[in-house]
Amino acid sequence: MTQPLFTGNDWSYDTIQRIHDAVSEIALGELGLDIYPNQIEVITTEQMLDAYASTGMPIFYQHWSFGKHFSQQELMYRKGMMGLAYEIVINSSPCISYIMEDNTATMQTLVIAHAAFGHNHFFKNNHTFKDLTDASGILDYLKFAKAFIASCEEQYGEAAVERLIDAAHALQSHGVHRSPRRRNDLKAEAEKQKDRRIYEAQMYNELWRTLPTGTGREAGELARSAASGRLGLPEENILFFLERNAPKLASWQREVLRIVRLVGQYLYPQRLTKVMNEGTATYVHYRIMNRLHEKGLIEDGSFFEFLSSHTNVVAQPGFDHPGYSGFNPYALGFTMMRDIERICLKPTDEDREWAPDIAGCGDPMNALKDIWANYRDDSFIAQYLSPTVMREMRMFAIEDDPEKPDLLVSGIHDERGYRRVRRSLARRYDASHSDPMIEVTYVDLLGDRRLVLEHKVIGGRLLSATSARRVLQHIADLWGYEAELKEVSSTNGQLLVDHHARPSIGAFAH
Repeated sequence: MTQPLFTGNDWSYDTIQRIHDAVSEIALGELGLDIYPNQIEVITTEQMLDAYASTGMPIFYQHWSFGKHFSQQELMYRKGMMGLAYEIVINSSPCISYIMEDNTATMQTLVIAHAAFGHNHFFKNNHTFKDLTDASGILDYLKFAKAFIASCEEQYGEAAVERLIDAAHALQSHGVHRSPRRRNDLKAEAEKQKDRRIYEAQMYNELWRTLPTGTGREAGELARSAASGRLGLPEENILFFLERNAPKLASWQREVLRIVRLVGQYLYPQRLTKVMNEGTATYVHYRIMNRLHEKGLIEDGSFFEFLSSHTNVVAQPGFDHPGYSGFNPYALGFTMMRDIERICLKPTDEDREWAPDIAGCGDPMNALKDIWANYRDDSFIAQYLSPTVMREMRMFAIEDDPEKPDLLVSGIHDERGYRRVRRSLARRYDASHSDPMIEVTYVDLLGDRRLVLEHKVIGGRLLSATSARRVLQHIADLWGYEAELKEVSSTNGQLLVDHHARPSIGAFAH
């Protein structure tokens, strides 16, 4: 007779090992998952709060904002105003899963299945992570980054480093390459840092010595050509541009910008795959926990505890509920994964029309693994959000035109409405649509070295004037000369708003 992995709530490290081995047998042997090696670490409540504050990274440089976040979250937790995640998982090789020491044995089983196998498989196989991150090098790079910034604080003062990181953090969302380029080898980045400082110091000097010559209109055209060619304009990655080309930054300051930029780039795929990533991990833990119960490895009481937790995780408040704040990524992702399983096994005529590539294929795991590998949230929803899920989750589309007094329900449960709902929801998860498109477009090489950026305004959505002014000030300080941000219509190029900022006196001069 099969013995349960544990009885009651208590667990030991031997129990954790037994749980891991049993979950691994199902995940790898039955579901056919492909994962990085696992490293599971048990942490305290305070350590979990600390991990929250530093974006979940196991090793991170110091900055006042992390301490601020820690204090806020600790206060809310102690007052019962927020709960803590049962785990945090790191996209690294080995894949590190932090599990709370306060978890029951059942919850430890759940989070190991969810994080150490569900998230782990997604990190290793999804093309967005494969194209934009280096799981084998991130831990070494974080060690280098922490040590480098600590050495800068000793040499140049904490205040100077703090001001620089403040500016870099303000630009971090505009410090990513949105499409794949040559992937950074993070292990090599730390090793090449000294050589890069010498080389870049020479390169920046050469850039500003080699100015175009000519007179009048010819000189202006040469300057524009030089700015576009030598500086690679237009450039959407503002941190990358400043790191490479800001004329007044010291080499250590450029390295700090590079650290913030590479960490931001490393985290960027998680923004693009929140629904898929959580949906995958939730679907995997659901399959594994049910299988453990079928095999007699967890008792009925533990299974009911799991079901209670799982139900809370995938709960989706209605649009008219006081707690509604959009779609719960766990709920949307898990519901779509289960629906894909249904379409593969028991399709309807409607399913055959909407998802002909998988309808009735009879192999849901292979279909899901292919989807997990090749899609991100916007394309996943655009391809596989079915009318069945739209009906189940009671979705509809609303058109909010600021020039009209009323909202318009533009998508209901009919053929045209389903397509409008799917298209509208997919657009919400498309970073190119939701994030403002701001590019460096011109540098006045012959004149005052003014830096010009351009925001292409879509649908009349201008930037917040206060935020634009504050962030532009950071750009001007890092650049060392005046910075201008033009907001222009994406349809006709008309100038809508023009922002200017001059560098603060001695901001980052060396």
